[in-house]
Amino acid sequence: MSLPPLPDSALNLGAQARDWKHAVMLAGKALETSGAVTAEYAKRMVRVVEEFGAYIVIAPGLALAHARPGPDVHAEGLAVVTLADPVPFGHPHNDPVSVVIGLAVCTPEEHVAGVAALANAFNDSSTIDALAGATTPDEVRRILGIPEQVTS
Repeated sequence: MSLPPLPDSALNLGAQARDWKHAVMLAGKALETSGAVTAEYAKRMVRVVEEFGAYIVIAPGLALAHARPGPDVHAEGLAVVTLADPVPFGHPHNDPVSVVIGLAVCTPEEHVAGVAALANAFNDSSTIDALAGATTPDEVRRILGIPEQVTS
């Protein structure tokens, strides 16, 4: 499986976040704006962190915000939020976070495949810093290996 499409509407570059909850909500809003999810999905992503902790901070500076498939997911979706000022999520080794990836999937199988595809995109240790410094949607897509597309 390749990564889902990444329309311009699913990107928020150089965002300001007050804290980790706000950063996750920004990723949820980007997924919502792209049409992949409803507003409820962002709230569920926050609850996942509240319940299970900062395990979504999967590498230094990188959080993978997501929740289980549910009725608030309309389509598989990907969002990228870069933060002007990194925020702590409470992870003992990988804080603070400067890049939040939002992932929405419709089935458990898509979840596993989506996480695997993202893991491949981040095999190169320079990817997180490159994303954090990206200034255009096309640059983000190039870094992640997502083909250019008609943007929304």
